Amino acid sequence: MTILLEMTRAHVPVLAGELIELADPQAGETVVDCTFGAGGHARLVADRIGPTGTLICVDRDPAAEARFEQLAAELACGTRFIRMDYAEALPLLVEEGVRADVVYLDLGISSTQIDARERGFSYSYDAPLDMRMDPQQDLDARTIVNTWDERRLARLFRRYGEDPNARYIAREIVKRRERAPIETTAELVDAVEGALPAAIRRRFGASSPAKRVFQAIRIAVNDELESLDRALPAAWATLRQRGRLAVISFHSLEDRPVKRFLADRAQGCICPPDFPVCACGHVPEAELLTRRPVAPSPGEVAANPRSRSGKLRVARRLTPSEVV
Repeated sequence: MTILLEMTRAHVPVLAGELIELADPQAGETVVDCTFGAGGHARLVADRIGPTGTLICVDRDPAAEARFEQLAAELACGTRFIRMDYAEALPLLVEEGVRADVVYLDLGISSTQIDARERGFSYSYDAPLDMRMDPQQDLDARTIVNTWDERRLARLFRRYGEDPNARYIAREIVKRRERAPIETTAELVDAVEGALPAAIRRRFGASSPAKRVFQAIRIAVNDELESLDRALPAAWATLRQRGRLAVISFHSLEDRPVKRFLADRAQGCICPPDFPVCACGHVPEAELLTRRPVAPSPGEVAANPRSRSGKLRVARRLTPSEVV
């Protein structure tokens, strides 16, 4: 299946054609977009479900809510917006009795958030240290950088940034903030680079050694991995029989729990092979529609370099008659 799209430079939805093909939203279905962002995926889904379908969009960013209002006026399908973290919105939908045919999550940070310099998500330009997806929450990047102790910072950079130089970077940050608080993204980049010998900095080439540190801080500010762990079971509970769950991730810390969650749902009997009958009672709930994660095509990466690390996994909820 080929989907030709015209997208603005401001936002290009990653793996859009693959998501539509594998999640396969149909006319009249109910779809939950857990990460509305700039609405690129939502627009395509709305075209597929048509005037008898319902599109429920979730995002904690107030800027996304404003974009949703503009988009909803153009769509033929029924629409609803929930402004909260998807880990909170999905259980709410379950409580309300909503049953969806498709639920999808496009994880990480959206291009609109990266390009909004005042949000402080990017190491590529100078801005106040912020990184909050919800600007109304208390915890921001400045608080983490200037108040967490050296050991806690090193653990953060190692765990969420997988940075082998975490200890040296944390030490340099603490040393610099003792002279004056670190207020901007440029000051943080300078601290990261100042912690590393020139030989290590050269290994990054055109990239920046601050990339992993920014990722780690952003994940901590927005509680991203914990939200994902809570959201996956709720997303699955939202699906009706034959419903599809799709997740686009952008690094291994996101992809690993998604892979594990879907594999657990697809796992059948785990009894030893010499058992004459099943004693474990374990039956599969899901069919994996992607045995391996789907990656962007070379053409998509060339047109949108930010898509390079994207991975799409999709599973379908089985009906009782399909379980063997």
